[in-house]
Amino acid sequence: MKIIFHGAAETTTGSQHLIEVNGQRILLDCGLYQGHRGDAFERNRKFPFDPKTLDAVILSHAHIDHSGNLPNLVKQGFAGNIYATDATRDLCSIMLPDSAHIQESDVKWLNKKREKQKLPLLEPTYNRMDAEKCLRQFVTINYHRPMPVADGVKFSFIDAGHILGAAQVILDIDDRETGKKSRLLFSGDVGRPKSDLLNPPEPSEGIDYVIMESTYGGREHEMENASDDRICEIINATLERNGKILIPAFAVERTQQLLYSLNKLRESNCFPPIPIFVDSPLAVSATEIFRLHPECFNQEVYQFLFEKRNPFGFEGLRYIREANESRQLNDLKEPAVIIAASGMCESGRILHHLRNHVGEPSTTVLFVGYCAEHTLGWKLRNGARKVNILGDEFVVNARIEIMDSYSGHADHSELLDWFSHVGGPKKQVFLVHGEPERSEAFRTALALKYPSSNVRVAKLHETVTL
Repeated sequence: MKIIFHGAAETTTGSQHLIEVNGQRILLDCGLYQGHRGDAFERNRKFPFDPKTLDAVILSHAHIDHSGNLPNLVKQGFAGNIYATDATRDLCSIMLPDSAHIQESDVKWLNKKREKQKLPLLEPTYNRMDAEKCLRQFVTINYHRPMPVADGVKFSFIDAGHILGAAQVILDIDDRETGKKSRLLFSGDVGRPKSDLLNPPEPSEGIDYVIMESTYGGREHEMENASDDRICEIINATLERNGKILIPAFAVERTQQLLYSLNKLRESNCFPPIPIFVDSPLAVSATEIFRLHPECFNQEVYQFLFEKRNPFGFEGLRYIREANESRQLNDLKEPAVIIAASGMCESGRILHHLRNHVGEPSTTVLFVGYCAEHTLGWKLRNGARKVNILGDEFVVNARIEIMDSYSGHADHSELLDWFSHVGGPKKQVFLVHGEPERSEAFRTALALKYPSSNVRVAKLHETVTL
């Protein structure tokens, strides 16, 4: 058996791990790489393997850095099944066409400038029809339902607690060439043990090999109570400046978690009444899907949903779908909270809000999650004084605030705790989905605590034989 790490190795995006066993090829995730625009464009367009040779894809969850290049995979000839949970498939049904739409819009914008400069015009990696065709190949299966996926290989999903429908993937492998039987665990993205919305990540048993994320290696999140106080403080301080709070947030999970928190905080009167806008068609659709999957919620939200009211709707909250309504927010004079995708500020309506407000000292830009290196969000988080937004340069006068307590990723201590609940010998551990500094910090801690496990940071395109 071989593992080839074709993405999310030495970085956090573009998750793609290829398993070769018994003459078959199984791809774990097929995500979009996000980073420098030119580099990302080339890496996403070309696969380091022939899609036609794949036998199956197993998808851990719907986030675009894990699912976003599936339409391109199918476009280039992959004809097999894409296995996912029910909730993951439902989210992909809106997220993949949305990703295609964003690419089409971005390319259209860039081509206007390239045409003036007499540069070759660009084409999106895939379009909305490609996304729709890709969805036809999804095969859904819920947690704890073992499924044969190839000769000598069966898999099962267990809850990862990261986003709606997110899964850890367990592969039971009978290697015909060596006669060895083994159990491999792919963590996907590990959620937090005390999520506001979801159940905690589930434990696993009898694991021989682990492919594990390391996004927050060496870093701890803020305490939940402190984050509630902090968000009230940020909103009230911005109100005193008569400004707007812009929150770049992923349309799936982060937005719904924010709304649930803001709903509770609003009821506690920690800030005065203020208009709150969710300016993202994807977030609006995703919130509707959330209500269709109560089986994914923890007990508190489950009871809230059935015994009280909509946890994602309250007085003063307005969902924005249409582009003209979004543009009208530019003329809004009074303070407001505007939540818009994308969380890394690489695409979507948040870019237009930043263009209009990032130069104003009254504005607060509040980051509530991870931003990959070299993205616009990463630059703002790291104190850039000038940034390029959709081809134009802007001076950053807005206040930048960071609250990683809303992250859907487990922090350093929580990752260690997750690993402690992985049963079995765990002979080899491969760390992925982390910037080099984070992965190395977690490798050091894990190796110290579990000296019997061979812990290493996976390298991009590295092949490992087990």
